[in-house]
Amino acid sequence: MKKQIAILGSTGSIGTQALEVIEEHPDLYEVYCLTANNKVDELAEQARKFNPAAVVIANEDKYGRLKELLCDLPDIKVYAGKQAINDIVEAGPIDMVLTAMVGFAGLSPTIHAIRARKKICLANKETLVVAGELICKLAAEYHSPIIPVDSEHSAIFQSLMGEGDNEIEKLLLTASGGPFRNFTKEQLATVTKADALRHPTWTMGAKITIDSATMMNKGFEVIEAKWLFGVPADRIQVLVHPQSIVHSAVQFRDGAVKAQLGVPDMRLPIQFAFSYPDRLHLNGERLDLFRQPLEFFEPDMDKFCCLALAFEAIRKGGNMPCIVNAANEVVNHGFLEDRCSFTQMSDIIERTMERVAFSGEADYATYVATDAEARRVATELLEI
Repeated sequence: MKKQIAILGSTGSIGTQALEVIEEHPDLYEVYCLTANNKVDELAEQARKFNPAAVVIANEDKYGRLKELLCDLPDIKVYAGKQAINDIVEAGPIDMVLTAMVGFAGLSPTIHAIRARKKICLANKETLVVAGELICKLAAEYHSPIIPVDSEHSAIFQSLMGEGDNEIEKLLLTASGGPFRNFTKEQLATVTKADALRHPTWTMGAKITIDSATMMNKGFEVIEAKWLFGVPADRIQVLVHPQSIVHSAVQFRDGAVKAQLGVPDMRLPIQFAFSYPDRLHLNGERLDLFRQPLEFFEPDMDKFCCLALAFEAIRKGGNMPCIVNAANEVVNHGFLEDRCSFTQMSDIIERTMERVAFSGEADYATYVATDAEARRVATELLEI
């Protein structure tokens, strides 16, 4: 029988590529549900093509427009609102939930999907950044497998296959370095959003592209790796690898290093999350190691302060990663709206970390309250 898949964030970069994977394997996968935040026209177009059982638009103001666009397709149920997304992931026919929503918004539906014992294909890194301890507890309690979709975490996951209980000595988490890898601190002060959105190797949404430029994205991935693989942050090493060919690696206690390599193509980790433990054919470019060298550099933690702040949040623990995530979402949006400079982003995040109350509690209510408070503080600092 075909696996039924819910795609949360179907109009984004990961969501659209997931649909390409499903389209390539129509005998194996079928779309049960598609959701989007605001892109109602794109969502309707996807619904016409893939004929899901349901679609959800998170922005309730767009409900009327979505109903109108799909009025001639009565078999597709149309819903709106954040609670509707929470509800739809619990639907009985769903086998897998791809969480490709952006930011804190992905946390609640992921929790609902876990409690419904769905397989989670995790592309929303903020879920583990904000609430890693809670998510891991729930996944164990409800026997809900979490398969990483991020290329780096998928690479580690693939490198660990067949290793059983062999001890991990170190995780080697690669980073492209973004568009500003060779910039000085003085040059970073004057970069524009247009500069930051020109990623050298990956095509991604605006939010994650800016996070890659600041290297906050890599800091979040360190936090995510800690929870996914049970490895403390001091045994996770970030390597700047401009070619984005080695997607990440694992070093074992005997010194052996296993890595997953491939061309930069997010369809590969998406498809592997769907098909694990099987590998399916994927159309696309193949890796040619004769074409280019593989280079690795240490990240400049002084120049890329966001990466340093993420490590500080890991060391502090509790709700500190939640504070960092909320502040980062505010300044990322502010930078894209020309309301702050590139270097001001890390300054505002750091000041938010100092002002929001720390808590060691690992429950959903704490995370929600922390997120709201950190957003309020970061917004105030952004407007000064």
